[in-house]
Amino acid sequence: MAYLGGQDKPTDREAGQGCPFCRIPTLSDEDGLIVARGTVAYVVLNLYPYNSGHLLVCPYRHVADYTELTEPEVADVASLTRTAMGVVREVSAPQGFNVGMNQGDVAGAGIAAHLHQHLVPRWGGDSNFLPIVGRSRALPELLGDTRARLAAAWPTASKG
Repeated sequence: MAYLGGQDKPTDREAGQGCPFCRIPTLSDEDGLIVARGTVAYVVLNLYPYNSGHLLVCPYRHVADYTELTEPEVADVASLTRTAMGVVREVSAPQGFNVGMNQGDVAGAGIAAHLHQHLVPRWGGDSNFLPIVGRSRALPELLGDTRARLAAAWPTASKG
């Protein structure tokens, strides 16, 4: 309900403390729910996940559109996404993934001002009545616990 009510949603398109994706990297990994940090991008748990292990891959730089990414940002986002898929498979054994970006408000971007790629683990039968009837989703563990398990499984060479 906090998400639906717009709690903590930035009101402008400015970078800095008004943007959660600019603020998160200034926090500790535990407080920011950061799973891994790359050179120019990072991996964070979605605060309002669709499924357990729903990750976001975000460039550090405040940029709205995929076409505005630099080549190093494109490479880091791709590499972190690929590694994240392997880590989530190892930790949670999903049967598939949804991977993608919502570009712009009209496309469903909750925070359109700062690009972020979704990585949503999927299991057969993971879509049930609860999100429709109860307007919520049951998650089997706390976000901090999920972050700790994924961060512990992240390849050492990639931990930077």
